[in-house]
Amino acid sequence: MMSSRRSRTSSRSLARLLGAASLATVLAFAVTGCGGTTGNEPAAVPNASGGPSAAADVPFVFGAFATPLEEPWDGAVHAALQSAADDGLIKYQHVDNLSTADEMERALRDIIASEKPDVIFGDAFAAEDAVRAVAKDFPDTKFAFGSGGAEQAPNLSVFDNWLQDPAYLAGMLAGGLTTSNTIGVVAAMPIPEVNRIVNGFIEGVTETNPSATVTVSFINSFFDPATAKQAAEAAIAGGADVLFAERDGVIAAASEHKLPAFGMMVDQQGQAPDYVVTSLLWNMRPTVDQVVAEVTGGKFTASNLGKYSYMVNGGSSIAPINTGTAFPIPSDLLKKVQAKHDEITSGAFATPINEEAPAGSTTVGK
Repeated sequence: MMSSRRSRTSSRSLARLLGAASLATVLAFAVTGCGGTTGNEPAAVPNASGGPSAAADVPFVFGAFATPLEEPWDGAVHAALQSAADDGLIKYQHVDNLSTADEMERALRDIIASEKPDVIFGDAFAAEDAVRAVAKDFPDTKFAFGSGGAEQAPNLSVFDNWLQDPAYLAGMLAGGLTTSNTIGVVAAMPIPEVNRIVNGFIEGVTETNPSATVTVSFINSFFDPATAKQAAEAAIAGGADVLFAERDGVIAAASEHKLPAFGMMVDQQGQAPDYVVTSLLWNMRPTVDQVVAEVTGGKFTASNLGKYSYMVNGGSSIAPINTGTAFPIPSDLLKKVQAKHDEITSGAFATPINEEAPAGSTTVGK
């Protein structure tokens, strides 16, 4: 199964919901950049790079990524691993752009044979069978992979980006900002991992604006900015005056039409400072910390690590709300979002998880 793919270096107060009235600070987490440093030792496979040196007694972790790290999903995993290496908790190397199942399988077998890591992190969505076959063949190597499937005993744990809570908060903001009562969403494809984020966004819209209509277009790709932009243009032509950019390319359309937009996975305010309201953020560091603790404690077992990406556990958040947009954000709307954020982080509210395709959604592109 595929996913909507695509750290906490330290936790810090990032998001402030500010309006005319003073509001409390929202705790968010910094998502670091995706670049890595090049190691001095020979790489196990082409394009591999190593992190800073670490003590010999810390776990050796290898990242094996299907996409280039510029793609935010794998970039978020890499950023968390790099921050753990910077903190001296792990020794880290990685390889990216393993775009086919065959490439992933060959790389994993090569990494295990030549580098002998304690743990391999990566994404299995386009290579589920290959990753699971390698894990079965090497039961002494621990695996933590993004996957839409279940964990595989004894040594393959799974995780994913569970962003339904920040999606709900973004939806609340979108519902309060639309003047046409039409909001456009452009997303990857109607699979459970994407649907739960889009449906969470729609639920949030409904809380602040029950009369609003949300149109959803799937581009049938994880990375096709041109098609995503075209889908956004179609949504705008249909009356949408607020856009959720679940895929790259939508913010460009929003900026050209001077419309509010919401980013995905990393803080995308820099793409259009006057128009990006906030972004959904995925913080993989709690997941990494859990795996490292299990390994160092000799207690690693195959498990589903999904809960460590929930907002209540610090695994997701929204970026700082942009109070410098070209349009006003009402203070009463910010108060509502702040109150809901507090309910989520306290555990008093959990966004319903709905993994069905949104009603009325359409698929465009190849």
